[in-house]
Amino acid sequence: MAQSNKLPQLVLEAPNRWQDYELLDTGEGQALERIGAYSLIRPEPQAIWSKALPASEWKKADAEMVSTGGESGGDWNFRHDIKQPWWIDYHGLQAEIRLHKSRHIGVFPEQASQWDWIEDQIKTAGRPIKVINLFGYTGMATAAAARAGAEVTHVDASKHAVAWASRNLQHSGLAKAPVRWLVEDARKYLRREAKRQSYYDGLILDPPKFGRGPDGKVWSYFEDISELLDLCRRVLSRKPRFICLTSYAIQASALVPHQALEEMIAPFGGQVISGELVTVEKSKGRILSHSLYSRWTSD
Repeated sequence: MAQSNKLPQLVLEAPNRWQDYELLDTGEGQALERIGAYSLIRPEPQAIWSKALPASEWKKADAEMVSTGGESGGDWNFRHDIKQPWWIDYHGLQAEIRLHKSRHIGVFPEQASQWDWIEDQIKTAGRPIKVINLFGYTGMATAAAARAGAEVTHVDASKHAVAWASRNLQHSGLAKAPVRWLVEDARKYLRREAKRQSYYDGLILDPPKFGRGPDGKVWSYFEDISELLDLCRRVLSRKPRFICLTSYAIQASALVPHQALEEMIAPFGGQVISGELVTVEKSKGRILSHSLYSRWTSD
């Protein structure tokens, strides 16, 4: 007998409210971006097509990252002076930008639609919301949740990232917001919270493909995501509001985290929507996929 289950519809999410970020052009393994006052060239392996803009436009970039191998390492070739750090704005949320020996600059522009969605879930809840942001990086999702009125616990294994997130919050005018900063391994902290019977109404999860905690404990997405979701289930309040899961740099369909999240949250009903976070280039309208996402809401 054929199954009657309706197949999930995967949805592309592209930010459309940025003023300080533009994906200007892509091609030949690179991306040309405007990030605030400066334009940068970064490696982009997915851009297997030809560049749409002429070489003269690419030569105007203020800096170019030259890859030295690996997933994110490289050296910056500065063509013009860049005053670091500099700040970009997303509708009142401030992000500090710095260039290191990595293609990562302190913000993932494609995540803006996640920030908007998180704010909306909190503002429309009609009650106080307690949120935990795991693998919180530089804290833009934390700032969005705090601005919407949530009490937020921000957890990241990197002391450097947590300090960066704190600066972003302060520059966003949210220094007095109820945010706790923790340099901690996510799973270890969740186990303690479960024992303390400390519960959360909103979960923000942005686990890496691979990483190490403060105590050297290794994280691997495919080996550890099931345990992470189980621990998250144990700290959900009786009336959870939302879960926002982002999955970067993994070789899988969005159906994988979608179904894992559906299984985890099944007792609470609601709806899971999944797909890809993308950006659309200005030059020719081609689409770059950056990560998978899954969102659950109680509505």
